[in-house]
Amino acid sequence: MKKIVFFAAMMLWTAATQAQWNQESVKLMEVMDRVSRYYVDSIDESEVVEDAITNLLHDLDPHSSYISLEELELMNEQLEGEFEGIGVSFNILNDTIFIIRAIAGGPSERLGIRPGDRIVEVDGENVAGIGISTQGVQSRLKGAKGSRVNIKVKRKQVPELLEFNITRDKIPVYSLDASYMVNDRIGYVKLARFSQTTNAEFEKAVRDLRKQGMQDLVLDLSGNGGGWLPVAVELADHFLDGEKMIVSTEGRTVSKREYKSRKEGLFEKGRLVVMIDQNSASASEIVSGAVQDWDRGVIVGRRSFGKGLVQQPFYLNDGSMIRLTVARYYTPTGRLIQKPYENGYEDYEMDLINRYNSGELNSTDSITFPESQRYKTLILKRTVYGGGGIMPDYFVPIDTSNYSVYYRDLINKGIFNQFILQYVDRHRNELKQAYPDFPSFKAGYEPQEALFSELIDFAEGEGIAFNRDQWNISEPQLKMLVRSYLARDLYETGSFYEIYNESDPLYQKAVEILKDPHLHQAKLAKADQ
Repeated sequence: MKKIVFFAAMMLWTAATQAQWNQESVKLMEVMDRVSRYYVDSIDESEVVEDAITNLLHDLDPHSSYISLEELELMNEQLEGEFEGIGVSFNILNDTIFIIRAIAGGPSERLGIRPGDRIVEVDGENVAGIGISTQGVQSRLKGAKGSRVNIKVKRKQVPELLEFNITRDKIPVYSLDASYMVNDRIGYVKLARFSQTTNAEFEKAVRDLRKQGMQDLVLDLSGNGGGWLPVAVELADHFLDGEKMIVSTEGRTVSKREYKSRKEGLFEKGRLVVMIDQNSASASEIVSGAVQDWDRGVIVGRRSFGKGLVQQPFYLNDGSMIRLTVARYYTPTGRLIQKPYENGYEDYEMDLINRYNSGELNSTDSITFPESQRYKTLILKRTVYGGGGIMPDYFVPIDTSNYSVYYRDLINKGIFNQFILQYVDRHRNELKQAYPDFPSFKAGYEPQEALFSELIDFAEGEGIAFNRDQWNISEPQLKMLVRSYLARDLYETGSFYEIYNESDPLYQKAVEILKDPHLHQAKLAKADQ
């Protein structure tokens, strides 16, 4: 069905614009009535309306959006930092619900559910071998706090099914993926999103790292797509002393509002490096923009996404919602974070691919900024640029040296992840006996040829033909990923990053800058006036 913007437009009709829209609304209702009554084919009116609303909002700008009731519930879980359920991470492997881990402190962990357990029944219903989807699993396991669900699991080397009666509870959704000491003075914190619990998680991590001797900090916002504005402001406040502007917002019907630092932060002193890349957006750009504009730290990586539009939620009568752009973000120097979107939604969605094709992710030579977007930082008067995203102080090109088509197929088709899940399932006990904790694993484990032979055979069974030349190109990366994924599944998510980062050029540059005071200071030197 083509765009039917008439009905979607009605959803935006408010009392304040009633007089202006009165004649148009009658026309729109007439058209909707005629379509419903006389159109040649039967139509799903609900689907037509939702498509129309979606298309209308996309025509306005790329970030105004319609969110169905189901999508809204999932989004709220991510932003509120919790959901209600049994507390497990799972994957569907060979048409079976496979437990990756029981979330620490959740009801499943308390009852003794283990990684590797397979859920075969939920409330007496068989859920194995029926083609169940991720959504189908979630609908059965999630539920209101205090409600009960009965599950039966198959555990290796246990002949009978194990039965668990689980009382659902609130389950945390963590926004901090990892925190650890790089050396005796440099700490590292990675944030995946900006949610209601982000600052509490960050504060705990910083205090723990301080106890271990942290003096300098790497804040990793690479791949962080953002979240709540107030959370970003609160996080930036930890780095800025006094009463400094963090971000301002302004729109046609929204008065200018300024957000400033207001409290004593946990890391106002000490050298700071912030990692960003082309997927760092919104709240990530607010934090990195404030740090850069106030010359508080060094930004490392690639130009950020460029999402600087402020959305306000408006709830509709069926519980769904539209998020309508009402203002724009500006950094403390007045830079507009939002990248251009005048060429339409489809062109906007192709931006990251266009950056790759133009060479921007490999070299700064492909990046140009107009003089009108030239700004000066507020303390040292260094030159920075607006007009779309945050340009780092130190550019780090994307690393494709270990990339091959064979590697791409292993990763993108999920074959590598499936293989690791099965490998851990078969070898969990022997691996945990040999490496009872993560430090011993990190120091001692190296994947053997037998594992790679299994991986190659598994991939061929999934239709991926082995290619020796491409394998040789990607072998170092695959070895690193084996260690990283095994650590993730045997220990915790943070273990993945502690290994993965060792071969990440962006991380390596961030650490290099903090190890060499001259590199850090070189970007925070006073500019010529």
